[in-house]
Amino acid sequence: MSRSPRSPRMPRLPAWTATLTWKAAVFIAVMCCALAALLGILVHVSVAGQTVHDSREKALTRLTEVSRLYEAGEPLPRFSGVDPEGLPAPLRALAARGERGTMVADHEGRPTMWAAGPADGRALAVRIDYTQGAETIDALDRSILGSSVLAIGATLLVGAFAVTRVTRRLHLTAQVARRISAGDLDARVDDPRTEDPSRPQDEVATVSGALDTMASSLQRKLQSEQRFTADVAHELRTPLTGLSAAAELLPDGRPSELVRDRVRAMRGLTEDLLEISRLDARNETVDLAVHELGPLAERVVRASGTSTEVRVVREATVETDRRRLERVLGNLVANAHKHGAPPVVVTVDGPTVAVRDHGPGYPAYLLESGPQRFRTESGGKGHGLGLTIAAGQAEVIGAELVFTNADPGPGPGRDPDTPTSTSTHKNGGAVALLRLPEYVRLADPVPED
Repeated sequence: MSRSPRSPRMPRLPAWTATLTWKAAVFIAVMCCALAALLGILVHVSVAGQTVHDSREKALTRLTEVSRLYEAGEPLPRFSGVDPEGLPAPLRALAARGERGTMVADHEGRPTMWAAGPADGRALAVRIDYTQGAETIDALDRSILGSSVLAIGATLLVGAFAVTRVTRRLHLTAQVARRISAGDLDARVDDPRTEDPSRPQDEVATVSGALDTMASSLQRKLQSEQRFTADVAHELRTPLTGLSAAAELLPDGRPSELVRDRVRAMRGLTEDLLEISRLDARNETVDLAVHELGPLAERVVRASGTSTEVRVVREATVETDRRRLERVLGNLVANAHKHGAPPVVVTVDGPTVAVRDHGPGYPAYLLESGPQRFRTESGGKGHGLGLTIAAGQAEVIGAELVFTNADPGPGPGRDPDTPTSTSTHKNGGAVALLRLPEYVRLADPVPED
């Protein structure tokens, strides 16, 4: 079976050729060159035609005068003659047919205008030096070329300046849009052209104003939602506190256990809502300190009360907020036990902590866009707040939290609990990778003598 040869891949143009400035510059240059060429051709044809016409009329006038001298039998001037040497053959044949005509040709290395007419079956001709006319046309061509180059250069500079001003405003608008998408809802373009409604606006100003309006509307809606969440959580704390105290007074039994369990769940949800509202407000402050990552992970697992294995492949020292880091790891471990399947393994490999279970893995929406609050997983269990809080606290302490799924299937000779390997379990499982900035200990200063 033969394979068709691959077509050669076209070389990829540099990235800067896709910019609007480059495209505008090319367009302006092409249009300027086309316009300069058109005007140059028109001027050249017009001036050259007029110069040739004047020389032709002068040569024919002299031919008429020389013809009268020839018919009168008087001596001919030195610039004329019968069948003179150097007379172009086409002009000689024209005169032999009894017609008059003119032609430009070189004579003794100089451009010459010839005029010839019939004279007793031969050619009576006169010549005029055409050097000045040819030099005039050449000088005109050089002037047209030089002025065209200057005009194209000046037009390119002015066009590039004008286009750069527009593209700079577009880049600023795009930068503000990226800041808004990253969560900075205070970012605005503040184009001065949008401040005065009576001032005419161009398309860039219209886009900038629309972006600022959208950002303001989005900010108001999100702030309203955050205030509502915080207010609801605060309002729920008081009755929940009383309900929890009343539940403790109930006599022991199955109904009392169910009430206490639901009260604890409500209190946990309320505290999660309060933490979400604080993270949304983006006014959290971190309490940095230096910690050994392995013992900290072991302490989190012990506090969770779950059967979770901790593996320390490579110890690392990190500078972080211990409370927030414990919150992140605790939520990841709790999520693994709640929505995954055992065994759950926490692996510390340098400044990276991997929390893996062997359940069905993270859903597709979470892998694509991250955790979403109040979106349930694994058959409707959970509120989606645990991983949302983990992602928010990871951002606060400057860590990177990545959610992936391990590949299912056998993997002989490979560690089944490392994130990049396969396992003998039916499901590959969910893997959460937390990458922390590693603490670099400065060398002690050398004492001076």
